[in-house]
Amino acid sequence: MAIAWVFPGQGSQKVGMADGVIELPGARERFAEASSLLGRDLLAICSGGESSGGNRGNGEAAALNDTRNTQPALFVVESLLVDALLAQGRRPDLVAGHSLGELVALYAAGVFDAGTGLALVRRRSELMAAAGGGAMTAVMGFDRAELESLVAATDGVVIANDNSSAQVVLSGTPDAVAQVSGTLRCKRAVPLAVSGAFHSPFMAGAAEAFAAELEAIPFADASVPVLSNTDPTPETSGAVLKDRLVRQMTSGVRWRETMDALAAAGVDTAVEIGPGTVLSGLIKRSCAGIGTAGIATAADLGA
Repeated sequence: MAIAWVFPGQGSQKVGMADGVIELPGARERFAEASSLLGRDLLAICSGGESSGGNRGNGEAAALNDTRNTQPALFVVESLLVDALLAQGRRPDLVAGHSLGELVALYAAGVFDAGTGLALVRRRSELMAAAGGGAMTAVMGFDRAELESLVAATDGVVIANDNSSAQVVLSGTPDAVAQVSGTLRCKRAVPLAVSGAFHSPFMAGAAEAFAAELEAIPFADASVPVLSNTDPTPETSGAVLKDRLVRQMTSGVRWRETMDALAAAGVDTAVEIGPGTVLSGLIKRSCAGIGTAGIATAADLGA
């Protein structure tokens, strides 16, 4: 029996997601470390506030959805769950993460420590937030040949997230993304609330700056194979994994191929670690032979 741990990225965050992990060992300290690094209270941003009606306030959700907060928040929550799983003696056979989740996968595989991960995530989120001017749209239920033909014939747009055979995310200039998504025959096209053309050549400047940040940081060899977004083949070399991470900002997230690689490696259970069930849903719909489980809170650790 082979088990993979998979880690979600932006889009899975939700106000209150820290509540279920805050009593884990080291949780308050890690949130404090992240808050000090960011210069703002990340735990308050994650936990949100109570409105007079007892509901979470919209202001807190807006703060959490700022990519400069989203990415560090997800890293802290997911890394705390990883620590708890490792403390229980659990070990995966493979790890993979979607976009931001790749950094948590690298952490889970022992490539760098939590402090290094936080510093990298802070820099990554700042660079991505500053690289504005682009657009992204998710499209679902399409003919892949038609999609690829339209993308190839249109300047300024790429497939950023190849999530499954039935779901991709386009990224590029607003006009080019709108042209392809408007022409493509599909069930749905949903513009995403992002500030830039993530995972596309338009991130070249941000990627160059992130590469400079990574250059001085040592990456240890991974304790378990990692499937990277840019190359979803199992890899343990720290040097190779660093190179793949450098290229992640400008290349697409090859999640469809990642799921194929999980199946090819004999994985029969994929455990989604973090809030939400986005990756579990994709795996359920795409991989008939792989079961899924989710660990989002401390309560799930005993399941």
